[in-house]
Amino acid sequence: MNDTAPHTDARIEPATILITGGSGFLGSRCIAQALAAGHRVRASVRDLAREPQLRAVLARAGVDAGDRLSLHTADLRDDAGWAQAAAGCDYALHVASPFPADIPRNADELIVPAREGTLRVLRAARDAGLRRVVLTSSFAAVGYGHPPRSQPFDEETWSDTATPLAPYVASKTLAERAAWDFIATYGGSLELATVNPVGIFGPVLSDDFATSILLVKRLLDGALPGAPKLYFGVVDVRDVADLHLRAMTDPAARGQRFLATAGDFLSVAQMAAVLRDELGAAARRVPSRQLPNWLVRLAALADPTVRQILPDLGKFKNASNAKARRLLGWNPRSAPEALLATARSLIELGLVRG
Repeated sequence: MNDTAPHTDARIEPATILITGGSGFLGSRCIAQALAAGHRVRASVRDLAREPQLRAVLARAGVDAGDRLSLHTADLRDDAGWAQAAAGCDYALHVASPFPADIPRNADELIVPAREGTLRVLRAARDAGLRRVVLTSSFAAVGYGHPPRSQPFDEETWSDTATPLAPYVASKTLAERAAWDFIATYGGSLELATVNPVGIFGPVLSDDFATSILLVKRLLDGALPGAPKLYFGVVDVRDVADLHLRAMTDPAARGQRFLATAGDFLSVAQMAAVLRDELGAAARRVPSRQLPNWLVRLAALADPTVRQILPDLGKFKNASNAKARRLLGWNPRSAPEALLATARSLIELGLVRG
């Protein structure tokens, strides 16, 4: 499968696309696939000095951006720049959203820019006459705050904000809720679709990668003494970008949410086994034992990062990708493929401890 794996359709004419968060792990992949499909891209970034790095990342993905890529300064926390970035565009992929590795002291540090930034992009898109915005939401807006269940989550479910939620989960849920409310009340002719990925893995093209990638890096580095009883959905970044482009143009995507997952959720122990079985000596530090819950809780007393995972310890979740497959013809790589692509790229770039 081609690394950029663009979704192409002879009926789709080249368009100009605003892609927010263009220098990020997913944003840069969306840019690469949009350019490979023949589109022009305007990427929003907070700092134009990142352009050389972004173009280098695109080149490593096999894409020569040339003059079909332009960068525009815009910040989720500020109105400035959004109208100019959206002017003349046909579509927008709103990928940008804060996702730190550590828990913020105040949940509003995530919630406010996520929600208000989404509304800024939607207002600019509406005012500029764009056809559709595809919002990068998250499984975080779907599968949290619910009692244990055996059936997979689907797009009909929303995370329950009446229950205590981690700041990131709350930020994604409230931002997506605000987006749908805006479209219903103020959107005019602007259309909206959302993509709700689980943990995004896949090939790393630089040392600027998604927080989810840290799990594979820590397994390879031996930073984890064992595998906590946690379960994650896995999806390849290339497939998430592909789903964004499908949702951008397909008439069936109008007004729809799409869960992006490669298949059934995996435990950390299962993920570690994939790495050990396929990578040989490169996986010599990957743990083979599972950590008891009491030990993880003990570690959380001294480590805020560990404390962040406690609410999900031992809780199995699953999600279905049937809707994206059925409506949009989406066919993602398997979870082991995504995990191994992650690991191999980290090793090739020298980002794993030798």
